[in-house]
Amino acid sequence: MAILSYLLTRVDLLLYFTTCIALFLYWINGSKKSSAKMPPGPKPLPLIGNFHLLDMTYPHKSLMELSKKYGEVFTVHFGFQKVVVLAGYNAVKDALVNQVDDFVERPDTPLFRIFGKGKGIIFSNGESWKTMRRFSLSTLRDFGMGKKTVESRIQDELIYLIEHFKTQNGKPFDTEIIMGNAVCNVISSIIFGKRFEYEDPAFQKLLKTMADNERLSGSPKLLLYNYFPRIMSLFGVQKELVQSLGEINEFLLKRIKQQRQEFNSNDISGYIDAYLLKQEQDQASNKTETYFNDDNLAMAASDLFTAGTETTSTTLQWAILLMMKYPEIQKKVRVEIQAHIKPGEMPTADDRRKMPYTDAVIHEVQRFSNIVPMSLSHTTAKDVYFRGYCIPKDTEVIPFLTSVLYDKTQWERPYEFNPNHFLDGSGKFVRRDAFMPFSAGRRVCVGEGLAKMELFLFFVGLLQTFTFHPPPGVSREDLDLTPGIGFLLMPRPHLVCAKLNC
Repeated sequence: MAILSYLLTRVDLLLYFTTCIALFLYWINGSKKSSAKMPPGPKPLPLIGNFHLLDMTYPHKSLMELSKKYGEVFTVHFGFQKVVVLAGYNAVKDALVNQVDDFVERPDTPLFRIFGKGKGIIFSNGESWKTMRRFSLSTLRDFGMGKKTVESRIQDELIYLIEHFKTQNGKPFDTEIIMGNAVCNVISSIIFGKRFEYEDPAFQKLLKTMADNERLSGSPKLLLYNYFPRIMSLFGVQKELVQSLGEINEFLLKRIKQQRQEFNSNDISGYIDAYLLKQEQDQASNKTETYFNDDNLAMAASDLFTAGTETTSTTLQWAILLMMKYPEIQKKVRVEIQAHIKPGEMPTADDRRKMPYTDAVIHEVQRFSNIVPMSLSHTTAKDVYFRGYCIPKDTEVIPFLTSVLYDKTQWERPYEFNPNHFLDGSGKFVRRDAFMPFSAGRRVCVGEGLAKMELFLFFVGLLQTFTFHPPPGVSREDLDLTPGIGFLLMPRPHLVCAKLNC
């Protein structure tokens, strides 16, 4: 009995101490939750939140001003929705790189539902996103992204682009559609295994629809729709976007249907063929659960096609506009090109290492033009403790890329177009960690490598062949660098004169 009493006493003590430890840990955790607050921010008004503080045309400008007051992590209220903004290089890097698992998901917003429906690469989450992204990266590499094979495709397209510029005979013309033609043909050759003629009316219509769609998706009415969907849908503000996305989807589905009919597993010519082959392999192995369904195919193709066209073509438009605005920089680029590329030779990706000034100019175009100012929103997959604050699960988070590309702690003169941001004292190219036009972390742009090669080859090839001037009667001072309205910050409509170099 004494032994039994002793053992019971020991068990009671063990239970007692275990309970005390559990209660202590619970108290610590509870204290952490109770003391940790949401990040600070402006006081919201009833119903509208902080919309009264936003420039609805250029909301990124308003967020820059708010970051000056509330710091690197702050909360804004878009209607009833709390949104956390991460401002500056350090905060964005901490979230997207150092705490990547906490911020990797996409929010379930009305606009994202219209765009992606949880499918494809950009707007999906979880295993579906991981599978589609992994497959897409692997397939893009297989078809030459970052290799000589895709370099030759860009060079071939560069020839068509230069010939089109030559047909303008130095007269003023708009570069928007033709630049979209060239860039879109590169990604088309990878997705479909073919390019399109510039004169193809269906192709021309598609490019115009894509450009209009980018402008529309960043409009004030759709910003309001995203946070007041029930009210704004009464006015049908989303119908134009749904229609334009439907036209793009119809074009892609038609191409997918045609390639499915012509599919030959022994002749894989592009991304869609590779996807169809994967579907065939899954069927042959009797896989009952697979993410390689037709919905994911359509959305992944759409993600690659649209994102791979608009961002790069918009950056090239900015590049030419900035060369007209700063002819002394254009002249230095042309001198470097002439020093390293013989007349009649095509530029190659290897030339980049020999041309630090040109490389710096291209990087500065990307930084200064800041074409994706708000990035794409992320969300917290759980309650996240970040820099002393508690960000609740399912909170929308904006990694504010404008604040990174214009961070005064990272750039000497952030609001000036200055290629020296990427050069050291001896004129060598310098990589900058705060250069994040493609975002960072696991959600970094899938086509980053392709875009970098396109920007270099197209830009160098065009400046090797032409000198760009404003139209007659327009001075460089008259050139307006204020961007148009849209999800992407595109240049306002303008004309370009391309004079053939001797």
